[in-house]
Amino acid sequence: MINVTIDNKKIQVEEGTTILKAARQAGIHIPTLCYFELAGMKFENKPGGCRVCVVEITKDFNGKPRRNLAPACATDCVEGMEVLTHSPRVINARRTVVELILSDHPNDCLQCEKSGDCELQALAQKLGIRNIPFKGAQSTYRKDQTLSVMRDVDKCVMCRRCETMCNNIQSVGALSAVNRGFNAVVAPAFEMNLGDSSCVNCGQCVQVCPVGALTLVDNISDVMNAINDPTKTVVVQTAPAVRVALGEEFGMEPGTIVTGKMAAALRQLGFDYVFDTDWSADLTIMEEGTELLGRVKKVLNGEKATLPLFTSCCPGWVSFYEKNFPDMLDYPSTAKSPQQMFGAVAKNFFAQKIGVKREDMVVVSIMPCLAKKSECARDEFKVNGNPDVDFSLTTRELAHMIKQYNIDLNNLEEADFDSPLGQSTGAAVIFGATGGVMEAAVRTAYEVYTGKPLANIDLEVVRGLEGTKEATVDFNGLPVHVGVCYGLANARKLMEEVRNGNPRGFHFIEVMACPGGCIGGAGQPYHHGNSDIIRKRMEATYREDAGKPIRKSHENPDIIAIYKEYYGEPCGHLSHEQLHTHYFDKSQHVEACGE
Repeated sequence: MINVTIDNKKIQVEEGTTILKAARQAGIHIPTLCYFELAGMKFENKPGGCRVCVVEITKDFNGKPRRNLAPACATDCVEGMEVLTHSPRVINARRTVVELILSDHPNDCLQCEKSGDCELQALAQKLGIRNIPFKGAQSTYRKDQTLSVMRDVDKCVMCRRCETMCNNIQSVGALSAVNRGFNAVVAPAFEMNLGDSSCVNCGQCVQVCPVGALTLVDNISDVMNAINDPTKTVVVQTAPAVRVALGEEFGMEPGTIVTGKMAAALRQLGFDYVFDTDWSADLTIMEEGTELLGRVKKVLNGEKATLPLFTSCCPGWVSFYEKNFPDMLDYPSTAKSPQQMFGAVAKNFFAQKIGVKREDMVVVSIMPCLAKKSECARDEFKVNGNPDVDFSLTTRELAHMIKQYNIDLNNLEEADFDSPLGQSTGAAVIFGATGGVMEAAVRTAYEVYTGKPLANIDLEVVRGLEGTKEATVDFNGLPVHVGVCYGLANARKLMEEVRNGNPRGFHFIEVMACPGGCIGGAGQPYHHGNSDIIRKRMEATYREDAGKPIRKSHENPDIIAIYKEYYGEPCGHLSHEQLHTHYFDKSQHVEACGE
């Protein structure tokens, strides 16, 4: 431990602690822009480039003041150091830095998707900047978009958070700094379109971007048009992670569960049927769990089968292995994601049940994810050009719709989901957190395989925010080794390990692209680096699970009924046709980026 003084406040910190972290430990706020941290997940971006966090060191290791101002995010404390974080010199420097950034930044705040969540906007307001003294030409670039992500590089402030996320946490390598000086920008290699690059549409670059340079593709008007079309029957489904985060957009504490209020709001928005993706999460467990047991039994019988089985719920992860591991496309489960399973059931089974033509039904999903927008547009999820899921909205987009329609979410009376695609179990709820799919699958697979009840259904060893976890579950004498990870860099390591012989003997591996799983998805309310928010969302999913009367997917009465009435059995002929998919070699996108 070393002794430092910040703003005349004496504190002790561990050696190697930056001035920024020491100040935060002492309750002293230093503004930042390029710096970004998810402390609970050991993720940090500290290039020290923007200079917004500069401080004045009045006493350094040599007992003398440092001549230059120092970036607090990239300067370590030393014994006896004395620091001023808001001296006149510091405030003047910060104002100048922000004024220079704003001099090359569009001022279309009224139309910007990040307005109200823009960290540059908040900085300018806090520093009291009302005019820009520096006049000159502004840099301009072409706009670009994928099915999920919009790029408006005119607004890029070169904080390089997106680059760190894309390269270090996701290992995707779609974004990097190009050019120099005034023309410097973060872009794909050779400034190609993002959609032609190695991008997997996970959208985490959008979640960490402090300004409006990276935003989502907005589909609110498409959905509103469908709702207002009298010839269409509009069905909506809501993902597990949405209900533990939506409340944040309305001033509620992170982790507040708003399931009933959300269902009521969706009805007031005009959706004809309000269903729950949790229902199809239970359906996914039946299909994926059956597929897992089928592969394991083949291996036990000396037959050839590919193990480990990888989960296939996360579209960012699916795109990642299609682009990076085209030689291993037989490892992931062929089960569609819960979003796509729901769409298939809605347009094949439910539409027929209520007497509506497939092309006259519009299925909308509410997801915590940007990759879901590109997932529902995949050709293999269409029948004669008609998609199983027509539009995917994020949690933030749903919040915007609720506000536009002047609905007071806080004071809404709770409502239930419609039947028969609305009843779900606790196993489905935890799909939203890393480890949740694995835990849900084990609850069902164990009991189906052994014919015995699972003594403790809470598989706590795969819970939490550790990036990679593993466990062995005893299936009545059969040790089943499972792995869980989030972040595509962690997934890459596991894939390479499996490619090299699977030395740890995994049978089943769950992968989610986003920090903490879907609860940290790019479509969730902006967390601005506060990992406590993600932790609270995770805790809420387990509270909801614990409060459910049924906590195992195979015990869901509506799941039992649809197999009896329509599908027959898990992984049967009809379910395989409608609820399973196949994958494609897309490695040419990675090669185009020069990797």
